[in-house]
Amino acid sequence: MSRLRLSGLVALTVPIAIACGASGSAPAAAGSAPAPASAPSRDAAVRLDESQRAQIAVEVLSTQPIDDVIHATGTVEFNADRMARILSPVSGQVQSLRLNVGDTVRQGDTLFVLSSREVAAAVAEHLAAQKDLDLSEKTFAMTQDLFDHQAASRISLQQSENDLAKARAKVAQSEEVLRVLGFDERALRNSAVVPSQMAIRAPIGGIVTERSITNGQFVGSDSTPLMTIADLSTVWVQADIFERDIHSIAAGQKADVTTAAYPEDHFGAQVARIGTVVDPQTRTAKMRFVVANPGLRLKPGMFTEATVQLRQSITGLTAPAKAIFVENGKSYAYVQGGTSQFSRREVSTVAGSGNRVRVTSGLAAGERVVTDGVLLLRSLETDDPGR
Repeated sequence: MSRLRLSGLVALTVPIAIACGASGSAPAAAGSAPAPASAPSRDAAVRLDESQRAQIAVEVLSTQPIDDVIHATGTVEFNADRMARILSPVSGQVQSLRLNVGDTVRQGDTLFVLSSREVAAAVAEHLAAQKDLDLSEKTFAMTQDLFDHQAASRISLQQSENDLAKARAKVAQSEEVLRVLGFDERALRNSAVVPSQMAIRAPIGGIVTERSITNGQFVGSDSTPLMTIADLSTVWVQADIFERDIHSIAAGQKADVTTAAYPEDHFGAQVARIGTVVDPQTRTAKMRFVVANPGLRLKPGMFTEATVQLRQSITGLTAPAKAIFVENGKSYAYVQGGTSQFSRREVSTVAGSGNRVRVTSGLAAGERVVTDGVLLLRSLETDDPGR
């Protein structure tokens, strides 16, 4: 009986010993989740093979004197000093109109022909005035000869002289009218037909930007433009400059203009005028740039960003703008740590001039940053299962 009790005691004490040992080095219960592994750092290096390394370009950063700049957003406008609005000098009918908006014209080209009774009347009046002048000159010469031979009175001589002066004044007046209308009075003198048409010519070369007439339309001599021509070889950029920056800018300073349409192209500009009024709401003033427009790529209405180079210089660290990329609202650059080892680095930058930005933190002189191949490194980071 005692043996049975001992056996029972032994049988009972075995599970107790096991239970007591569970708090030691016993294996975890089945089904329990393992502790999660820590995620690798975002600054972990990306290693490239030889072929990938050939697609990477780097630049060694260094501090150097750089021009301080001010940035201003603006809009492209026509250069008002290089525009011509075509008006009709007389009433008449439009003929021979072949130009449309967008066509290019040269200075002196015929835009259209205007058929007008006023033109015919002006030409006829000039021809009549010229004949009166010829007669007055002959009468004066004859009267002068008679007076010299005491065959005419002084009063007759003075009267013929007065008639000659009036005839000359009338011819001069009619010549000025024809000059305004674009006629050559010497060519008209030898013409047997009184013309009733006048050619309307382009006062400047450029592009037709507006046309409000059609063939056969009757127009009057009012202030309504029939056609507008703009020379787009230079344009204006109207930008806003903050009140605090006005003292740093003066007419004549150089500037650089970029657009969303041509982000890689930089257009040379010059400050032409700074407004005299500050907007009380935005605390900005208007600033006008004259911008060269090679290839006529700048179109009126485009949004632009102008970078004005200030006269003072500062020393700082710059990097190519294409070396910086933005992710989740933060700026980064890839820094070379070894021959084929690169890691991303969070940086802070401010706008610079040209294709470079000024680095304010995150990078140091002597470090090598990736300028070409940023997309490749980002792709490799994304494809790395450890990230």
